[in-house]
Amino acid sequence: VSRLGGSSAFVGKVGKDEFGFMLADILKQNKVNNSGMRFDPGARTALAFVTLRADGEREFLFFRNPSADMLLQESELDKDLLEKARILHYGSISLIEEPCRSAHLAAMKIVKKAGGFLSYDPNLRKQLWSSEEAARVGIMSIWEQADMIKVSEDEITFLTGGEDPYDDNVVMKLFHSNLKLLIVTEGSEGCRYYTQTFKGRVGSVKVKPVDTTGAGDAFVGGFLNILASDLKLLKDEKRLRDALYFANACGAVTVTKRGAIPGLPTRDEVLEILQQV
Repeated sequence: VSRLGGSSAFVGKVGKDEFGFMLADILKQNKVNNSGMRFDPGARTALAFVTLRADGEREFLFFRNPSADMLLQESELDKDLLEKARILHYGSISLIEEPCRSAHLAAMKIVKKAGGFLSYDPNLRKQLWSSEEAARVGIMSIWEQADMIKVSEDEITFLTGGEDPYDDNVVMKLFHSNLKLLIVTEGSEGCRYYTQTFKGRVGSVKVKPVDTTGAGDAFVGGFLNILASDLKLLKDEKRLRDALYFANACGAVTVTKRGAIPGLPTRDEVLEILQQV
């Protein structure tokens, strides 16, 4: 969001160690408000090692035992910062362990009460949960509260117990009455969108992938940055499609570069790739 010129902040916890300070500094360099970050003197910053396969897809190895992010407490939340948020975007990894789970739920409550919009990307990482069933139950435990949900095809198959992610009837099982938008990302193919009144597909920009890490986040960031300036676009299909096409292009730029944060695009890079189409 900040790379694209929007205003963003991060809420979470790292260790009071070199990795934690480095991450806080990277956020600052990228103009992300990091005043909601907390540093735990007794736990280390979580580490994630990403291995790239030949096709640019990735595998993860995590070190958290327990790591500082899992120890964020409700009392450490910056309430003022959260109340200012037009949109709170979150995943499901913070739901795995207490006290972080309670802090996560409290943050959602604060933003919702202040009139904010809740955006959810489950971001399934099976190996972090105690079991597949625990992952399913945990991810679905906050499903009904989101205003917008972004899922991948694999996540649909996982959450529906092995059903076909290309079948609209299967996807609609994940739609709930409070939901304003459900997005299904299809990697290089683009995405599908479902609202209470319309649905469709938006293709993507074709590129040669080098590293897919961060593509989903770039997509969501690109979309939320546009959405934050006008939530009414969710009711206007043409404007929604334009925003999703821009978001697809954000993901496309990201996969052409190595690394998650270095790969995230600026507005100029996205406009450049859109001009080549």
